[in-house]
Amino acid sequence: MRRSSLRLRLLLGAAIAIFLAMALAWGGISWLFHQHVERREAAELVKLAEQVAAGLTLDPAGRPVVEPAPTDPRFYAIAGGSYWQASARGGSAQSQSLWDQSLPAAPASVDDWTTATVRGPYGKQLMMVSRLIQPDTRPVRVVVRVASNDEEMRIALREFDRELALSLALLWLVLSIAAYVQVSLGLRPLDRLRRELDRLRRSPSARLSDDHPREILPLTEAIDAMASARETDLARARRRAADLAHSLKTPLAVVSAQSRRAREAGAADAADGIDRAVESVGAALEAELARSRAAAARAAGGDSSALEVIEGLVAVIERTDRGEAVAFAVDVDPALRVPADATDLAEMLGALIENAARHARRLVQIRGDRAGQDIVLAVSDDGPGMDPSAIERATQRGVRIDEAGGGHGLGLAIVRDLAEATEARFHLGRASIGGLAAELRWAAGENRPI
Repeated sequence: MRRSSLRLRLLLGAAIAIFLAMALAWGGISWLFHQHVERREAAELVKLAEQVAAGLTLDPAGRPVVEPAPTDPRFYAIAGGSYWQASARGGSAQSQSLWDQSLPAAPASVDDWTTATVRGPYGKQLMMVSRLIQPDTRPVRVVVRVASNDEEMRIALREFDRELALSLALLWLVLSIAAYVQVSLGLRPLDRLRRELDRLRRSPSARLSDDHPREILPLTEAIDAMASARETDLARARRRAADLAHSLKTPLAVVSAQSRRAREAGAADAADGIDRAVESVGAALEAELARSRAAAARAAGGDSSALEVIEGLVAVIERTDRGEAVAFAVDVDPALRVPADATDLAEMLGALIENAARHARRLVQIRGDRAGQDIVLAVSDDGPGMDPSAIERATQRGVRIDEAGGGHGLGLAIVRDLAEATEARFHLGRASIGGLAAELRWAAGENRPI
């Protein structure tokens, strides 16, 4: 299944929500500003129309006369952009700017000025105010119209809309950055929880801290309860594995004793068969116990001093028959610490050092240091080593190393299982001193897989 990012989903949702809010804000502010400007424009036209109405009279023939006419220069330039007209049944009077044109008819009211947008003379769109006025006592009503070309106003409004859109786009960017910061701060407790879960995964005795936000506490409490149950199950499984090992060792010792009696009685072939069966059962028992230890190591975690573990192992192996016949060269950084439990580290290095001492001619080298961000422990010997085909088979998953040839036994199989359990990379190769080189490599810090 594809894994989606919670951070990405939150940021995407915030960006979309902010964008929609900015779009609604743009539409609302633009509409309000348009209404405000149009009202202001209409109010200016009403003032001019009231000047026309103030000078409006009727001659004896009932024709409108405007004296004095409005003095705005735009009323005197042909197609100047501002126009007035007073119309009645007896005739009409109009501004010089209309020349031979006239303003279009539009609804007019007696009570107040009526505003409309019309297509006027010279193909221009106009804003026009109209009203019915009775100049004197005669029952004659005159329609007074004053109009202005609103093209400049429309251009200004479009520029305002564009500048508003750019401003809100910049605000959207700023708010999106703020949302990123907010989401990052909000998810920081989850990053801390991830690190604590990694520690919990490595060590069954570890627990999550209770210093988390209230929203996460129910989750941490549930995980701690599950970890306690896991630790209990793991301890029970280890006890059962140990009990099984002890319960089988006694019958195997009895069978070995019977084999010796059979051999003393002259039944050498039968004794050999019994010995082979006991050896096979012992190997299988050791393999299963190794898997059990590997399962425990997978959860045990820890942090061990490599030099202390190696010095203790070398001190023991030097007292064995093979250990007395070879020299041990230890070159390990005293400050080097390995992300593995001391018992599991001793199990792995013990098998490697013992194997190297058994096959070495004169020298076993043990090296430990950092290689970049990795922690490396290597054990080499000057013995016959393993041929490349055996090494290739031994490093394949699912192949038992003790079956890969070279006489290196079950110990390397146990090392491989424990290395995988402690998240180490196990590598076999040709040593610079001629024999087998076995290397364990752990990724340090944040480079460790989780």
